[in-house]
Amino acid sequence: MATADDRRAAMLLLGLALAGMLVRLAVGGSQPAGAIAYGAVDSSRPMRDSLAARAARLARPLGPGERIDVDVASAEDLTRLPRIGAGLAARIVADRDARGAFGTLDQLERVPGIGPGLVETVRPHATFSGRSTHHGSEPRGRVRVNTATQRELETLPGIGPVRAAEIVADRGRRGPYRRLEDLQRVPGIGPQIIERLRNSVQIP
Repeated sequence: MATADDRRAAMLLLGLALAGMLVRLAVGGSQPAGAIAYGAVDSSRPMRDSLAARAARLARPLGPGERIDVDVASAEDLTRLPRIGAGLAARIVADRDARGAFGTLDQLERVPGIGPGLVETVRPHATFSGRSTHHGSEPRGRVRVNTATQRELETLPGIGPVRAAEIVADRGRRGPYRRLEDLQRVPGIGPQIIERLRNSVQIP
Protein backbone atom coordinates (compact mmCIF):
# COMPACT_ATOMS: atom_id res chain seq x y z
CA MET A 1 0.00 0.00 0.00
CA ALA A 2 1.42 3.44 -0.99
CA THR A 3 2.56 5.55 1.88
CA ALA A 4 2.13 9.31 2.19
CA ASP A 5 5.74 9.79 1.09
CA ASP A 6 5.11 7.69 -2.04
CA ARG A 7 2.07 9.77 -2.90
CA ARG A 8 4.02 13.01 -2.44
CA ALA A 9 6.84 11.72 -4.67
CA ALA A 10 4.36 10.71 -7.39
CA MET A 11 2.71 14.13 -7.28
CA LEU A 12 6.12 15.80 -7.54
CA LEU A 13 7.06 13.74 -10.60
CA LEU A 14 3.70 14.47 -12.22
CA GLY A 15 4.19 18.18 -11.58
CA LEU A 16 7.64 18.10 -13.13
CA ALA A 17 6.31 16.25 -16.17
CA LEU A 18 3.53 18.82 -16.63
CA ALA A 19 6.02 21.67 -16.26
CA GLY A 20 8.28 20.13 -18.90
CA MET A 21 5.37 19.76 -21.31
CA LEU A 22 4.39 23.40 -20.80
CA VAL A 23 7.96 24.50 -21.51
CA ARG A 24 8.07 22.45 -24.74
CA LEU A 25 4.77 23.91 -25.88
CA ALA A 26 5.94 27.44 -25.16
CA VAL A 27 9.22 27.00 -27.03
CA GLY A 28 8.28 24.71 -29.88
CA GLY A 29 4.62 25.54 -30.40
CA SER A 30 2.42 22.55 -31.01
CA GLN A 31 5.23 20.31 -32.20
CA PRO A 32 4.64 16.83 -30.80
CA ALA A 33 6.98 15.61 -28.11
CA GLY A 34 9.81 13.58 -29.56
CA ALA A 35 9.57 15.22 -32.99
CA ILE A 36 12.83 16.41 -34.56
CA ALA A 37 13.08 20.17 -34.68
CA TYR A 38 14.65 21.39 -37.90
CA GLY A 39 16.19 24.86 -38.16
CA ALA A 40 14.63 27.49 -40.33
CA VAL A 41 15.52 27.33 -44.02
CA ASP A 42 18.46 29.59 -44.81
CA SER A 43 17.08 31.78 -47.58
CA SER A 44 20.56 33.13 -48.35
CA ARG A 45 21.93 29.73 -49.31
CA PRO A 46 20.78 29.83 -52.99
CA MET A 47 22.48 33.21 -53.35
CA ARG A 48 25.68 31.89 -51.79
CA ASP A 49 25.57 28.86 -54.07
CA SER A 50 25.04 31.13 -57.09
CA LEU A 51 27.98 33.35 -56.15
CA ALA A 52 30.19 30.32 -55.58
CA ALA A 53 29.22 28.84 -58.95
CA ARG A 54 29.94 32.13 -60.71
CA ALA A 55 33.31 32.49 -58.99
CA ALA A 56 34.22 28.93 -59.99
CA ARG A 57 33.23 29.61 -63.61
CA LEU A 58 35.28 32.81 -63.80
CA ALA A 59 38.30 31.08 -62.26
CA ARG A 60 38.13 28.19 -64.71
CA PRO A 61 40.75 28.47 -67.48
CA LEU A 62 39.48 28.72 -71.03
CA GLY A 63 39.25 25.31 -72.62
CA PRO A 64 40.67 24.33 -76.02
CA GLY A 65 38.82 26.28 -78.69
CA GLU A 66 36.81 28.26 -76.13
CA ARG A 67 36.64 31.96 -76.97
CA ILE A 68 35.29 35.11 -75.37
CA ASP A 69 33.23 37.43 -77.59
CA VAL A 70 34.80 40.78 -76.73
CA ASP A 71 31.99 42.71 -78.41
CA VAL A 72 29.32 41.40 -76.01
CA ALA A 73 31.09 39.89 -72.98
CA SER A 74 30.65 41.38 -69.52
CA ALA A 75 33.63 42.76 -67.62
CA GLU A 76 33.55 39.64 -65.43
CA ASP A 77 33.75 37.33 -68.44
CA LEU A 78 36.55 39.39 -69.99
CA THR A 79 38.72 38.69 -66.94
CA ARG A 80 38.93 35.08 -68.10
CA LEU A 81 41.14 36.24 -70.97
CA PRO A 82 44.87 35.96 -70.24
CA ARG A 83 46.42 39.09 -68.72
CA ILE A 84 43.06 40.89 -68.56
CA GLY A 85 42.41 41.98 -65.00
CA ALA A 86 39.32 43.61 -63.55
CA GLY A 87 40.53 47.16 -64.21
CA LEU A 88 41.43 46.54 -67.85
CA ALA A 89 38.20 44.60 -68.41
CA ALA A 90 36.23 47.57 -67.09
CA ARG A 91 38.07 49.90 -69.50
CA ILE A 92 37.29 47.58 -72.41
CA VAL A 93 33.57 47.64 -71.60
CA ALA A 94 33.61 51.43 -71.06
CA ASP A 95 35.32 51.99 -74.43
CA ARG A 96 32.89 49.62 -76.14
CA ASP A 97 29.91 51.41 -74.62
CA ALA A 98 31.24 54.82 -75.61
CA ARG A 99 32.62 54.08 -79.09
CA GLY A 100 30.82 50.97 -80.26
CA ALA A 101 31.90 47.42 -81.04
CA PHE A 102 35.52 46.61 -81.76
CA GLY A 103 34.84 44.31 -84.69
CA THR A 104 38.47 43.21 -85.01
CA LEU A 105 41.34 42.43 -82.70
CA ASP A 106 43.36 45.40 -83.95
CA GLN A 107 40.68 47.82 -82.75
CA LEU A 108 41.15 46.51 -79.22
CA GLU A 109 44.35 48.55 -79.09
CA ARG A 110 42.31 51.73 -78.88
CA VAL A 111 41.80 50.86 -75.19
CA PRO A 112 44.49 52.45 -72.99
CA GLY A 113 46.75 49.77 -71.59
CA ILE A 114 46.39 47.36 -74.51
CA GLY A 115 49.29 47.07 -76.90
CA PRO A 116 50.54 44.65 -79.55
CA GLY A 117 51.96 42.20 -77.02
CA LEU A 118 48.70 41.83 -75.15
CA VAL A 119 46.76 41.61 -78.41
CA GLU A 120 48.88 38.65 -79.47
CA THR A 121 48.34 37.01 -76.08
CA VAL A 122 44.54 37.15 -76.31
CA ARG A 123 44.34 36.43 -80.05
CA PRO A 124 43.71 32.65 -79.69
CA HIS A 125 40.98 33.25 -77.12
CA ALA A 126 39.05 36.26 -78.47
CA THR A 127 36.32 36.59 -81.05
CA PHE A 128 34.30 39.58 -82.29
CA SER A 129 30.67 39.37 -83.37
CA GLY A 130 30.11 43.10 -83.86
CA ARG A 131 31.01 45.50 -86.60
CA SER A 132 33.41 48.26 -85.76
CA THR A 133 31.76 51.64 -85.38
CA HIS A 134 35.01 53.39 -84.55
CA HIS A 135 34.69 57.15 -84.96
CA GLY A 136 36.50 58.72 -87.84
CA SER A 137 36.67 58.01 -91.52
CA GLU A 138 37.91 54.61 -92.56
CA PRO A 139 40.86 55.00 -94.89
CA ARG A 140 40.56 53.94 -98.48
CA GLY A 141 43.70 52.12 -99.45
CA ARG A 142 46.89 53.17 -97.72
CA VAL A 143 47.02 55.97 -95.18
CA ARG A 144 49.47 58.78 -95.92
CA VAL A 145 51.20 59.04 -92.56
CA ASN A 146 52.66 62.50 -93.24
CA THR A 147 49.28 64.10 -93.95
CA ALA A 148 46.74 61.87 -92.17
CA THR A 149 44.61 63.24 -89.36
CA GLN A 150 44.77 61.78 -85.89
CA ARG A 151 41.47 59.97 -86.42
CA GLU A 152 42.71 58.43 -89.65
CA LEU A 153 45.88 57.27 -87.92
CA GLU A 154 43.81 55.68 -85.13
CA THR A 155 42.32 53.24 -87.64
CA LEU A 156 45.73 51.71 -88.38
CA PRO A 157 46.66 48.37 -86.81
CA GLY A 158 48.56 48.85 -83.59
CA ILE A 159 47.87 52.60 -83.49
CA GLY A 160 45.31 53.74 -80.96
CA PRO A 161 44.39 57.28 -79.87
CA VAL A 162 47.55 57.77 -77.79
CA ARG A 163 50.01 56.70 -80.49
CA ALA A 164 48.09 58.58 -83.17
CA ALA A 165 48.38 61.78 -81.14
CA GLU A 166 52.09 61.13 -80.60
CA ILE A 167 52.64 60.61 -84.34
CA VAL A 168 50.95 63.93 -85.13
CA ALA A 169 52.97 65.70 -82.42
CA ASP A 170 56.26 64.11 -83.53
CA ARG A 171 55.51 64.94 -87.14
CA GLY A 172 54.92 68.57 -86.20
CA ARG A 173 58.10 68.85 -84.13
CA ARG A 174 60.58 66.90 -86.25
CA GLY A 175 59.14 67.03 -89.73
CA PRO A 176 57.72 64.38 -92.09
CA TYR A 177 58.74 60.74 -92.16
CA ARG A 178 60.93 59.71 -95.08
CA ARG A 179 60.58 55.97 -94.62
CA LEU A 180 58.38 53.63 -92.59
CA GLU A 181 61.10 52.82 -90.08
CA ASP A 182 61.23 56.50 -89.08
CA LEU A 183 58.00 55.91 -87.16
CA GLN A 184 60.09 54.15 -84.53
CA ARG A 185 61.09 57.55 -83.23
CA VAL A 186 57.57 57.71 -81.77
CA PRO A 187 57.41 56.19 -78.24
CA GLY A 188 55.72 52.81 -78.23
CA ILE A 189 56.29 52.01 -81.90
CA GLY A 190 58.80 49.25 -82.52
CA PRO A 191 59.64 46.70 -85.22
CA GLN A 192 56.53 44.63 -84.52
CA ILE A 193 54.15 47.52 -85.18
CA ILE A 194 56.20 48.60 -88.19
CA GLU A 195 55.61 45.21 -89.81
CA ARG A 196 51.90 45.42 -89.11
CA LEU A 197 51.77 48.86 -90.74
CA ARG A 198 53.77 47.94 -93.82
CA ASN A 199 50.76 47.16 -96.01
CA SER A 200 48.53 49.88 -94.59
CA VAL A 201 50.50 53.11 -94.89
CA GLN A 202 52.20 55.20 -97.52
CA ILE A 203 55.45 57.11 -96.93
CA PRO A 204 56.27 59.68 -98.16
